[in-house]
Amino acid sequence: MRVEIWSDIICPWCGLGNHRLGRALERFEHGGDVEVVHRSFPLDPTLPSGPAMTARQMLKNKYGMDDSQVDAATGRVRELAERDGLTPYVVADNTVGNTALAHEFLAYATDQGKHAEAWHLMFRAYFGDVRSIFTVDALLEVAAELGLDQDETREVLRDRRFRQQVEDETRQAQELGARGVPFIVIDGKYAISGAQDTGALLGALRQVWDESHPKFLVEDAEGLCGPDGCAVPDTHPAHA
Repeated sequence: MRVEIWSDIICPWCGLGNHRLGRALERFEHGGDVEVVHRSFPLDPTLPSGPAMTARQMLKNKYGMDDSQVDAATGRVRELAERDGLTPYVVADNTVGNTALAHEFLAYATDQGKHAEAWHLMFRAYFGDVRSIFTVDALLEVAAELGLDQDETREVLRDRRFRQQVEDETRQAQELGARGVPFIVIDGKYAISGAQDTGALLGALRQVWDESHPKFLVEDAEGLCGPDGCAVPDTHPAHA
């Protein structure tokens, strides 16, 4: 089974959604047979390329919130994260900026075989360690933690080598009906919007698995070839 999840790396609901998906897969009986693919969806391309303000200031500027409203909005997701064992989880006082370059770095890390590891590290760096992830120098620090070549990483980011891939992934999610993130698609057919709780995600995984893997309601019946059933011959097309 294939699970695709679109996220923006500075979206607090995305960090929580990714964490909950991981917990659901740990509890899922067939978790080892699930391929998880992280995909990019930068939410605000109008943000400056470097960290220019805190998330608190951005919410006040963009939505006209006052401090009490910011505390209520960010406090809710922080409390939910802590309740799910995701701590520390800073969502108001970390800096915000344009995430295009960060997503291009994630695409490069994926190309280098560091897919899930890179995504998890970036979420932890931003929400857990309150680090900047918006500049080449900041991303080079993450690259070093992943064991990626520093010179090649710098060249890839300066050339914007993976910009088209990030744009394509964003467009793909929009074509699938995404209006925000996190956005999950299971087996290319079933969509889940928002940071659903672990139980809901686990239920969805089980439902899709059961639909695509029929259960044997009767395991013993007359007319079988033997006590263990009839074996399919090695020459049968089913073995092809």
